[in-house]
Amino acid sequence: MASLNGTSHNPIDNELDFSEIEAKYRVDFDDGFDSVIVVDGVPVIDKSKLDKLLAKISKEFSRRGAVIKPDDIFVPWDDNAGKTKGFIFVDLGNPDAAAFAASAMNGHPFDAKHTFRINRFTDIERYASIDEAYVEPTVEEYRPKEHLRAWLADSQGRDQYVTYRGDDVEIHWHGKPSQCEVAYAKKNWTELYASWSPLGTYFATLFRQGVRLWGGPSWEPQHRFAHPLVKLIDFSPCENYLVTWSHDPISVPANLPQGPEFFSPEDEGNNIAVWDIKSGQLLRTFPTTTYENEDPAMKKQMQWPALKWSSDDKFVARVTPGQHISVYELPTMGLHDKKSLKIEGVVDFEWCPHGEKDKEDAEKATKAEKGAKKRENMLAYWTPEVANQPARVTLISFPSRTVLRQKNLFNVTECKLHWQNQGDFLCVKVDRHTKTKKSIFCNLEIFRVREKDYPVEVVELKDTVTDFSWEPKGERFAIVSSNDPSLGNPGPGITIKTDIGFYQLDRAKNDFKLLRTLTSRTSNTIRWSPRGRHVVLATVGSSTKSELEFWDLDFSTEERREGQNVKEEWGSGIQQLGSADHYGVTDVEWDPSGRYLATSASAWRHTLENGYAIWDFRGQELEKHILDRFKQFIWRPRPRSLLTKDQQRQIRKNLREYSRAFDEEDAAEESNVSAELIAHRKRLLDEWNAWRARCKRDIAEEKRSRGQKLNGEHHEEEKEEIEEWIDEVIEQIEEEVVE
Repeated sequence: MASLNGTSHNPIDNELDFSEIEAKYRVDFDDGFDSVIVVDGVPVIDKSKLDKLLAKISKEFSRRGAVIKPDDIFVPWDDNAGKTKGFIFVDLGNPDAAAFAASAMNGHPFDAKHTFRINRFTDIERYASIDEAYVEPTVEEYRPKEHLRAWLADSQGRDQYVTYRGDDVEIHWHGKPSQCEVAYAKKNWTELYASWSPLGTYFATLFRQGVRLWGGPSWEPQHRFAHPLVKLIDFSPCENYLVTWSHDPISVPANLPQGPEFFSPEDEGNNIAVWDIKSGQLLRTFPTTTYENEDPAMKKQMQWPALKWSSDDKFVARVTPGQHISVYELPTMGLHDKKSLKIEGVVDFEWCPHGEKDKEDAEKATKAEKGAKKRENMLAYWTPEVANQPARVTLISFPSRTVLRQKNLFNVTECKLHWQNQGDFLCVKVDRHTKTKKSIFCNLEIFRVREKDYPVEVVELKDTVTDFSWEPKGERFAIVSSNDPSLGNPGPGITIKTDIGFYQLDRAKNDFKLLRTLTSRTSNTIRWSPRGRHVVLATVGSSTKSELEFWDLDFSTEERREGQNVKEEWGSGIQQLGSADHYGVTDVEWDPSGRYLATSASAWRHTLENGYAIWDFRGQELEKHILDRFKQFIWRPRPRSLLTKDQQRQIRKNLREYSRAFDEEDAAEESNVSAELIAHRKRLLDEWNAWRARCKRDIAEEKRSRGQKLNGEHHEEEKEEIEEWIDEVIEQIEEEVVE
């Protein structure tokens, strides 16, 4: 049957009911605006830059997990001015995506002059119809948070350390023997290793899912950073940022949560992530750095930390070997000045640390005090010999990028940069080769950074330097050198003979002079006390030697304080305080006070006599624990003192008064210990007398039961007389007989 418009029509269709099918497969069209957001703070541009702007906005949204395309953006236009109006509409497709984008991108810095302010489109009507009648808000119950540095207020002034053994992690208080105790313990607290933040505020543990930070007296979780299969972490000096690395490239599955705290599709393939600790947000990701013309078949150990921080946390930099150094500004993580420092052949660099005076000046400059001048950041880098160009060490200020000093070097095999912790000196350890390249010797190029024109002193050495270490807050350094033939290829069981040299700046001649050399040692590691003066020389990682030597570099100064007339000669103040041995030692670390030293033998290196020991600065063993499956020992760092220089000076002046109070506390503690010991002995004696009386009664009852007479029933109790002879010398005279 034909229909009116010429098409066939089946009359059976009129008899069928399609209502259920239509209801099941019905598509509802959303005519509302719940999926639309309004983005304010957008740059005002003309049509020539529109496509570039939309692409940039789409990229910024996608980086935060709100994936959009330029077609999803509607740009209102000012026809009279021929420019945009400074805001846009973005359709996210559904209300949930719109809500997420509004929370993730609100307050996002688009560039230096523009920050996004975002509202839901439907909120505009809600704002217009707000009831103007005041309704008092409900006050939420105040819940005080724990202070993350509460351990600094310990009345006994104790330090803390963490131990990791098997699956158990324990945090200990350390002080006098009576004050040592476990502060907190937890099983399976980490899957890889544990780490403290640089100022001791956070305790970090690593899991397959990422990193967790803990803190406070009850060790509650503070933050988490989702970086699957993370292997390495590094904190910024001021604890504002965290860097994580995984050998496995980042991948973003479809079901992965999206947001500023998670990876986005743009991060796929990278290995390094930078996080903001306070907000927990991801700032940027990077791939692992590869060397120029690197052979894929040659596996080279990755340099860690891969990102290096300036002391004030304002900049972080990474090197692309052979090409450039890229410096990023915080917190935006944008490339500074939108360009890298192009340096042909660059190998490595280091930021200059800020000393106590620099930090004080920075605080004064922040408060806008008169006469306060903030020291600009500085970094040093070196480039090898290329063609006819010599190797070169360069000092450069940042962010001005001004070259401060350059030093050319010849016949260079390798360079290592060593900054003194106050930023006063830079030592460049230069491994040089002879013209035949058959032998290697070492020079130390020392830059005096605080002086005009940055003068350089050279310390020439004939041997290879295997370890170098500056004295904290001082003008001395120590080196380990060796000319042992086995140095280049040490076999198992072979002990390398080394020499230890101490050097100090001679202010009269403005050069570094040798204080003393300790010959025929096996020490390969130098550990200075955080306070300076005391140093430990250790033989680490050897299967045959494990010696520890404790030295005092200002021993004669102590004698002068005691009133002795000591004639001081150059290097005469160096004195050995003690020696010790810790078999299989793998790690040596001073506590923050510089009074105690911890040595440990980790099961990560070997399985023989694992455990740890704690020594005082003179080399006296205080405690030692042999623990199987022992892995890690770390002291908890302390932040910089809040006391001013004048307050510290006043405390040193009145140190005897404070020491008197401490002596009284020690005496009271000793008397308490003595009283406890006397009470314990009296209790034992009373128990003995009670047992003896009980035994006598039992014997008497047994004799009565047998019908025997007890001793003393018919006879008087026998008396025992004891005679005691006492010799007393009344007078003693010596006579000499002359024949």
